[in-house]
Amino acid sequence: MTSPKLLAISGSLRAEATNTKLMREAARLFGDHEYTEADIAFPLYDADDEVAQGVPKKVQKVAAQIAAADAVIISTPEYNKGPSGVLKNALDWISRVEGNPWNDKPVAVMSAAAGRAGGERAQMVLRGFMVPFRPRILQGPEIHLAASSQAFDENGHLTGEIYVKELTALMVALRRMI
Repeated sequence: MTSPKLLAISGSLRAEATNTKLMREAARLFGDHEYTEADIAFPLYDADDEVAQGVPKKVQKVAAQIAAADAVIISTPEYNKGPSGVLKNALDWISRVEGNPWNDKPVAVMSAAAGRAGGERAQMVLRGFMVPFRPRILQGPEIHLAASSQAFDENGHLTGEIYVKELTALMVALRRMI
């Protein structure tokens, strides 16, 4: 049997983003798999640009990666009580691609943030954003990584035992959903 294809999408473009670290840690805990990180540094969605130039190749590539993946991990920061603009923009662009790569796709969502709620509100809003695409979003365990800048060691591994336990359980559930 081949290894499952796992696509990871970080809602942060920062080089040392804790959401990127969180999704990489999730992938490590997932076990054997083929791993790809999506690049969602897309231009801002503008319907006039889409009409004039079509859907950018970068967007088409990520849509194809979603379609080819057996499962997707999305990790979002919380900006002003919601997901990042870059993540929302990516979802909007991907919705413009022919077909629906998200349809029936197993998806695990998680969040990492500086605040004590760990991005819980952003994650709830993200789940709402995903409804029109009809993926199969895991309902738990929920991962809301609080004080995320202090949550990883020098190797990028989570240091909190409860977070490792819950993230492992989420990845076991995602693997079962495939």
